[in-house]
Amino acid sequence: QVQLVESGGGLVQPGGSLRLSCAASSLLFGIYNMAWYRQAPGKQRDLVAAITSGGVINYADSAKGRFTISRDNVENTVYLQMNSLKPEDTAVYYCNAVHQSAEYITYWGQGTQVTVSS
Repeated sequence: QVQLVESGGGLVQPGGSLRLSCAASSLLFGIYNMAWYRQAPGKQRDLVAAITSGGVINYADSAKGRFTISRDNVENTVYLQMNSLKPEDTAVYYCNAVHQSAEYITYWGQGTQVTVSS
């Protein structure tokens, strides 16, 4: 059974940093495009950053210059380094995996809460 398990969320002050991790199990990690999404209360789930199986990276405008996505195909883990955090970054962050050749094959993690507040 495929599992995506996020970790690293928490409470941080504005300007602080967090590093989210998403560990994948029971899937051929290297052939999946990986992404981080976030959903704030009452809002839709939005893409934050994505990295393809080939390492091509894309960021939402809100994440550019502050967040860095990376992947470790040996550890089957995708990371999101978040710096200069703002209160508007507060949301549940979700990890997503999409098969590189079949977009209908997709998996989601359970989410990890990030709260930016003083």
